[in-house]
Amino acid sequence: MSSAKKPRADAERNRLRLLAAARKAFGQDDEPVTLERVAREAGVGIGTLYRHFPTREALVEALYRDELAQVVASAPKLLESEKPIRALRRWMDRFAEYASTKHDMADTLRAIIEAGTVDMTQVRAELTEAVQLIMDAGAADGTLRADVRAQDVVVTVVGACSMRTLPDGPEQLDRMLDLILAGVRQPPS
Repeated sequence: MSSAKKPRADAERNRLRLLAAARKAFGQDDEPVTLERVAREAGVGIGTLYRHFPTREALVEALYRDELAQVVASAPKLLESEKPIRALRRWMDRFAEYASTKHDMADTLRAIIEAGTVDMTQVRAELTEAVQLIMDAGAADGTLRADVRAQDVVVTVVGACSMRTLPDGPEQLDRMLDLILAGVRQPPS
């Protein structure tokens, strides 16, 4: 039996509002993101923010984990409505969007990773599992190559996403994702 108490409904709503406000704030280029700004945009007091996230690092980590979980969970959802080849491209676009909204959290996120708070081996494993699901579906329907490793797709997509910060980066990233997709597509027999 777990001794962990389930959070009250209003506390959980506040936590979700804080994460949504942080996601929006970190995705904008207009001004530095302060904890006060996040609390204000969430419509809660700074004390409420600190009860949920005692430090900027705690907020960034929670946001990172929440967004990663959403990216991973998008794979089976995409397969429900898309053919595997289209699901893979949409998943890559979703990952690129996720990776690009971290401009003001980059230093904090890097410090969290260096401190070992976020295990990048586990992150890669979660992303690989999501891509593997799509790759397996594509191999089964004959649209994606069965010999391509999902881990290689993940590493390639992560690398391609680094292009986004360069001049003409978004357009180049789009072309690179098309190239990745072409490389994993099953050639017609």
